[in-house]
Amino acid sequence: MSNDNADLHVEGHAGQQAVAALMAFGTDTMFTLNGGHIWPLYDAARDQGMKVVDTRHEQTATFAAEAYAKLTRKPGFAALTAGPGITNGVSATTSAFFNGSPLVVLGGRAPQGRWGSGSLQEFDHVPVMQSITKSAATVTDAAQAGAMVHAAARLSMTPHRGPTFLDFPLDVFGPAAGDIPAVDECVGLGAAPDDEEVDRLAALIANAERPAFIVGSDVYWDGAWAALRAAAEHLRVPCFFNGLGRGTLPADHELAFLRTRGLLKARADLVVVWGTPLDFRLGFGRFGNAQVAHVVDSNQQRATHVGVPTVAGDSNLVLRALADGPGPSIDRAGWIAELRAAEEKGRAADAELLGDNSAPIKPSRIYGELGRRMARDAVVICDGGDFASYAGKFVEVFEPGCWLDTGPYGCLGNGPGYAIAARTVRPSSQIVLLLGDGAAGFSMMDVDTMVRHQLPVVMVVGNNGMWGLEKHPMQAIYGWDMACDLQPGLQYDQVVKALGGAGETVTQPGEIGPAMDRAFASGVPYMVNVLTDPSDVYPRTSNLG
Repeated sequence: MSNDNADLHVEGHAGQQAVAALMAFGTDTMFTLNGGHIWPLYDAARDQGMKVVDTRHEQTATFAAEAYAKLTRKPGFAALTAGPGITNGVSATTSAFFNGSPLVVLGGRAPQGRWGSGSLQEFDHVPVMQSITKSAATVTDAAQAGAMVHAAARLSMTPHRGPTFLDFPLDVFGPAAGDIPAVDECVGLGAAPDDEEVDRLAALIANAERPAFIVGSDVYWDGAWAALRAAAEHLRVPCFFNGLGRGTLPADHELAFLRTRGLLKARADLVVVWGTPLDFRLGFGRFGNAQVAHVVDSNQQRATHVGVPTVAGDSNLVLRALADGPGPSIDRAGWIAELRAAEEKGRAADAELLGDNSAPIKPSRIYGELGRRMARDAVVICDGGDFASYAGKFVEVFEPGCWLDTGPYGCLGNGPGYAIAARTVRPSSQIVLLLGDGAAGFSMMDVDTMVRHQLPVVMVVGNNGMWGLEKHPMQAIYGWDMACDLQPGLQYDQVVKALGGAGETVTQPGEIGPAMDRAFASGVPYMVNVLTDPSDVYPRTSNLG
């Protein structure tokens, strides 16, 4: 490779160009499962010093690549072999699409010169991938491989972020030289917002008696947590959090709230939703009688199902404009005190749940023990239904990029891939994977990946022997349930042990804490399999939409 002015000239083959293009964006890890159609990518990674983490299923590789993006705010890279390798990654790619995660999926493809002859795994992936990516195409000219991967990575990082896809026919991976454009230092920055829209938002906030911010993932993607803090403190606006928005303001900040959404809905007169869709998680944009305003990172994210004032643009720019503008015209001390009193009342009620000593074990007790053992920079990963919902209720997040949930697509099986990436990216942080027992069945074979790559992860299973998110609502609606029961008391920790990790099953509340201590001290993938009360029902207010 050589630099020619601002561009990068790459000799070798198309795989060398592809890997060099991604490394130019700061992407230093490939997640993959070995397949002959993509060996040139491995050859390039070996030559250029890119780390390769191979998994046991392409779904895990793709989830890991998405989590890499979430944790680094750089393009994640999944390399999937042709045919079933790519289709195995479809669900995880779709999840990244719904999450707005910058993911680049590079796939193999049967040779173009023999297309239609029945080559191994001959399948046109592009039509499958088009609806779940920002762009999907086939590389047909080896000399353009680097430029096309550069464009795919750049597009993935352009708000609204999301996955992109390219596949490479085997005969296009041959010898070729190519030029890769230089990475623009402004890559990933959103557009400037419309001044009139910002002024209208500022006026709404200034004149509201009881405003609130709901902070979503795009505030994190825009790197806007300092601007959020400045704006919230200047305007004296309480903040609630969604997705990767959790941790953009520390949970112990005076304006951060976790337990008072009911009061928010009942009392707020203005709710500003930042960087997350007005979807089922947020009542489709309705918060009691409050005026709702929406701040999105790009025009295509404007909500069409509700008519609300909207600002489209980079969160940093919008928040900085608010932080630098006039302060509130109304004293918010009473509103903040009202929320804080409710928060502390909720905290006291939670303390009883978190310390519940009854048997069978309540899920809340697990979180009580876990919370006392997690560092401020612990990365918490959720993979499940009700058990993961309890995490959202009880886990406090203190730093950006420390909360990884499934997101609005609700695709289970993300956990092991997310954990693999988290340990790869943050080798000195605690990595905690929270699994429902249903979710544990999707991707547990990738504990082998953790073992082979020496990636210690603490896994905690809330094991109630059922698909609780389905069983309890079915019982409530129909009076019966079907296809909801799993084996009671299943020892998932034995699977982890068989794959080279360690673990134990816990049946009594007093055993949870010591088991977690052993897990954190083990230095290996360790599962704490906690048998929980099957009659415990998460207090859910919505289910499907």
